[in-house]
Amino acid sequence: MPRFVVQRTFPGGLNVIPNENGARAMQGVVGRNGEKHVTWVHSYVSLDKSRTFCVYDAPDAETIRAAAVANGLPVDQITEVRVLDPYFYF
Repeated sequence: MPRFVVQRTFPGGLNVIPNENGARAMQGVVGRNGEKHVTWVHSYVSLDKSRTFCVYDAPDAETIRAAAVANGLPVDQITEVRVLDPYFYF
């Protein structure tokens, strides 16, 4: 399955509190993604929490956009990527 990096901007900051409510919210995102055959692999969050760079496996970019709409998440850019491992040459 193709892999993508999704860039998002959260002007007010992304504030996921690491508690039961935060876990429930993330499980909801994962569930709605799964309905569309989108797998959230992991995300990187900027230090000021205003931007995220999320790694997804999905059939295509439009499916990721549909999952974002279902989750109420912004999308700035979607880029299909391939792995470049620094240890490949050793």
